[in-house]
Amino acid sequence: QRQMCIRDSLTSIRNIGPVQQKALTAVGITTAAQLYELGADAAYTKLLQSGTKPHFIMYYVLHMALQGRPWNDCKGAEKQQLRERFDAIKSTAFDADRSALEEILNRIGVIAVKP
Repeated sequence: QRQMCIRDSLTSIRNIGPVQQKALTAVGITTAAQLYELGADAAYTKLLQSGTKPHFIMYYVLHMALQGRPWNDCKGAEKQQLRERFDAIKSTAFDADRSALEEILNRIGVIAVKP
């Protein structure tokens, strides 16, 4: 493996493409070194807190990328463990914000419209 430069782009990491690079850059993660330092869980939490819609595949691809593994290498018990971590992060970083918003909307009288 080659030595990583502090300014290496995010796309220098296996499995990180332009779309994920754009999302990470939007939350202040602009280099490969920053992503490695933060780790997948903290980086994904930042994405959710910025309004990114939760997506399990994006989460585990981030984990595989930081390990230098193919994205589709995640299987079995490892995938199940990552799913549990994803659900916990989602619950804390995304669902909590939605609940707060729903509470405010309920207080001011906004109701859901049935299709």
